[in-house]
Amino acid sequence: MKAQFHLALPCETIEATKAFYLNVLGATQGRATDQWIDINLYNNQLTFTASGTFDFKFKSYKLDDTVLPSFHFGVIVSIDVWGALYKKLLQSHQEVTTEFTFMENKVGEHVSFFIKDPNGYMIEFKSFKSKNEVFSS
Repeated sequence: MKAQFHLALPCETIEATKAFYLNVLGATQGRATDQWIDINLYNNQLTFTASGTFDFKFKSYKLDDTVLPSFHFGVIVSIDVWGALYKKLLQSHQEVTTEFTFMENKVGEHVSFFIKDPNGYMIEFKSFKSKNEVFSS
């Protein structure tokens, strides 16, 4: 079953959030008011609601030899889209993590990088070596 997801999150300001997702990541805007905005991120709906400052703390976990944020969300894209976005973000001097290859030579092998949005959310972009292995173990 192929389905889109919807994720609703608080944000400090609509304008900073909008600028990041549209101008930095290349997403598009959906419906919006002065209190919330829908973002189309690879055909998935992110809704951000202005909440002002909020407490955002998260712990990390380790996968192989890499420490990762336990609270994050992400998008699985083709290797072409992944590479183009990674290159674009590096060239625009955004703070992105180094690309990582996870589960190398194992079922579920994929490359990933992370970027933090202006609200402190970590976003992972990943591409699987074999798209049929997204849920395989």
